[in-house]
Amino acid sequence: MRSVRLSLLAVVITTLVLVWTRIEYSEFRGWTPMKVTQWDALGYYQYLPAVLIHGDIERQAWLEPIDSVYQLSGGTIYQVTELPNGNRATKYFCGIALLQAPFFAVGHVVAGLTGAAQDGFSPPYQWAIALSPLFYGLIGLLLLRVVLLRYFSDAATALTILLLVLATNAIQYISVDNAQTHGYLFTLYAAQLYATMRWHERPSLLSAAAVGGLIGLATVSRPTEALMLFLALLWNTHTKETARAKWALVRAHRGHVVMALIMGFLAFLPQLLYWKLVTGSWVYDVGSKWDFLDPHWRVLVGGEKGWFIYTPITILMVAGLFLMRGQPWRKSVLVYFLLNTWLIIAWHDWHYGGSYSSRALVQSYPVLALPFAALLERALASRWNWPVLGFCGYLLAVNLFQIKQYNNTVIHYDRMNFAAYRAVYLDADPTPEDRELLSPPRR
Repeated sequence: MRSVRLSLLAVVITTLVLVWTRIEYSEFRGWTPMKVTQWDALGYYQYLPAVLIHGDIERQAWLEPIDSVYQLSGGTIYQVTELPNGNRATKYFCGIALLQAPFFAVGHVVAGLTGAAQDGFSPPYQWAIALSPLFYGLIGLLLLRVVLLRYFSDAATALTILLLVLATNAIQYISVDNAQTHGYLFTLYAAQLYATMRWHERPSLLSAAAVGGLIGLATVSRPTEALMLFLALLWNTHTKETARAKWALVRAHRGHVVMALIMGFLAFLPQLLYWKLVTGSWVYDVGSKWDFLDPHWRVLVGGEKGWFIYTPITILMVAGLFLMRGQPWRKSVLVYFLLNTWLIIAWHDWHYGGSYSSRALVQSYPVLALPFAALLERALASRWNWPVLGFCGYLLAVNLFQIKQYNNTVIHYDRMNFAAYRAVYLDADPTPEDRELLSPPRR
């Protein structure tokens, strides 16, 4: 037991900080009453009140009255699109609502017991939904810990877990703006790594079903997460010998492949049924636009919210990609990272709305935990261990400070640039002149 105490302590500390952060930015600490089911998060969540309370999934005429009471979308219901048949279709997929459903039920019961409005948006629902990513996050960290301990020391695992969340924007999207997809998908990726590892070590129908079901659930939450498939597909193909052994294992367990496909389809089936009911077609184009031949590198290095600029510890995660030699997940992690990063920087709306750093990369952190741990393991065993620890500690402190700045709009959610960032760096009380450096509001 002594050999794994540090990593378990890291999970406990990380979870406590996540919970504390959620409480810190709530009415318990003088903030306005919490509303997590707003803006894009409303689009993912609206399936639940539409079906279970208002009984209107086709037209969703209840959205405007609800918005007038709770101000969830700035008076513009952009989450739905008018259809020729008179219905309105949501542009968002239903997977997150499926994950939120048990917590929605708890919120509904509490609302009834306390006399709050049972409309899906009163405080009991907000708190229930806000706590759900924390619950899933704990599960994700525990699963990720098991995966990391399979390949790395307890110390490297502990340090990876702490930095992966507390030194990055993951803390914002698991604790504060947490009704969006990223915190939930963080856990789905950790679970996928665990299920994939288990199947390759000891094939079973259960682990095969988990692999397929998790890919389907991730895809029906955010369709670009279908790239999760490459983690399972390319696992243990890092050499010619291991690749031959892997495909021989797949051929010997064809039934497992069928099970994975069935579970993936079943996970996606609710979305198909929704489209058929509302639009009359089994498939509906939600209207995303991509610039694959002209990607937006500013997502990574821009002054607005560049990933490497605002969460610089991610540079160490990427550096770890060069230290994966001999690992069964080397090829799967590398291919996934390259495809996923290209997909994210190629999205036409590269700003990704109001956000801290590049929020679209948060769900990939469990995958990047593997190369990150490889780098930290080597650093801890070298003469540079203390300088590396000191540098990582500094970046962790900076990130926690910037989370506070972001939630107090010192780091603006939509108008930052290099000059403004330099002016407010580690400054809790910027001057009016500093604030004038912000870019004009985006149209």
